[in-house]
Amino acid sequence: MGIEKSQTLIRAAHLTPQGPLLRWTKAITARKSAASCRLRVCMFGAMIFSATSLVLAPVAAAAQPNIVVIMADDMRLNDLQVMAKTKKLIGRGITFSNSLVTNPLCCPSRATFLTGQYPHNHGVLSNDPPNGGYAALDHTNTLPVWLQAAGYYTSHIGKYLNGYGKENPNEVPPGWSDWQGLVDPTTYRMYGYTINANGTLVTYGEAEADYQTDVLANRAVETIAKAAQRQPFFLSIAPVPPHRTGIGGPRPAPRHVFAFADEPLPHPPSFNETDVSDKPTFIRNLSLISPDEKQELKDRYRDRLASLLAVDDLVQRVVNELADAGVLDDTVLIFASDNGYFHGEHRLRHPEGKFWAYEETARVPLLIRGESLPVDATADQFVANIDLAPTIVEVAGATAGLIMDGRSLFDPSLGSARDLLIETLRYQALRNNSFLYVEYDTGEQELYDMRKNSAHYDPYQLESRHADSAYSQIMPDLTTKLDQLRMCSGTNCNTR
Repeated sequence: MGIEKSQTLIRAAHLTPQGPLLRWTKAITARKSAASCRLRVCMFGAMIFSATSLVLAPVAAAAQPNIVVIMADDMRLNDLQVMAKTKKLIGRGITFSNSLVTNPLCCPSRATFLTGQYPHNHGVLSNDPPNGGYAALDHTNTLPVWLQAAGYYTSHIGKYLNGYGKENPNEVPPGWSDWQGLVDPTTYRMYGYTINANGTLVTYGEAEADYQTDVLANRAVETIAKAAQRQPFFLSIAPVPPHRTGIGGPRPAPRHVFAFADEPLPHPPSFNETDVSDKPTFIRNLSLISPDEKQELKDRYRDRLASLLAVDDLVQRVVNELADAGVLDDTVLIFASDNGYFHGEHRLRHPEGKFWAYEETARVPLLIRGESLPVDATADQFVANIDLAPTIVEVAGATAGLIMDGRSLFDPSLGSARDLLIETLRYQALRNNSFLYVEYDTGEQELYDMRKNSAHYDPYQLESRHADSAYSQIMPDLTTKLDQLRMCSGTNCNTR
């Protein structure tokens, strides 16, 4: 059966009287020879646009694609507005509009990326010991170990897990064929930092060319040039921006310092929230943001945006090098962030700049580009960072050494009706396309109605409905689901 005939049959099967469920379909034959099977023709069996979601159904790939993951630090969803190159080069693929993190904090989130597990299973619940940090994760059984076993050349460049290098700065974690990791406590210095280059410590100075993001970009380009000769390869790039540096705000590259000098600080309805009587105690105890603090927030916001321009340049250089090396069409690119950040919403500001379950820190950018993927597509499935490792494992044809809690982003059954867990040492929360429900260790609760067709639709999470009698029949179901998720493992985490 030819490709054109296959497309005709698939369209006929999906166009139903209920509406045009199929917007675009591309089918491939399974009879391509292994010798000619490349990512662009063999990675995905079907790609279906419907009125509400994008379904990607993979088939086994005869050739393993290269995989490049670029993960920003503390970048919230709407920060993408300033990253025109990233949106053009990686956003030309699929943008996941409902991408969350399972713990809005650096180390737990990155440990989830490396394992495909919720924090209660991988054991990293904070940035520091005894409940978190680099030492809390079993590094002998992580994504790079699995990919290396599957024949991948694996390379990491940039930030790793909080605390890496404090005990042994020369250590190279298991699973990495090439290691160029930032060493704590210098990780958040944009100058004067140290990189462990495969066991050799290299310290950079204060010259303009030593700006950390640019150095990481240089190293990424050099690594791609070498790795392209030994396909397949997995490259993890982790720039620090827009995370704050030291006691100050983010530090932009010199060429970008004044890029947003006149940018106003956003004031959504949740900014400096006046009535917090429905909020838990820790919010009620926060004072209103003073004029001086507003200026500080504005300065930090401008620096955050400016610092991302160098990350945008990094993305462009990576994509250009992949193209120059002749491997762009055989590479899956993923752009993500470990968590978001607050700019005064719900009165939250530094040092409470992240960690909480509200949209500003739980929702993050996620863009994926692959040669066979659609262009300029948006997928509204509820996904999370637990899904990144399962996706990479599937694409690579690798075998996970752990029971993963997430699901591949190309799982055809993955839809928007999905319950996800957000968990920290202070609270556990259930998030789906209808509600955000939070239970705190103090016994306090929050419930926000996120249904767009609801009379109480609350996208800014201004009024908790946990004590509203109109939701009394909904609360028990959410409590039951949250109880299941907080102890779940593997397929038991797939609740609806």
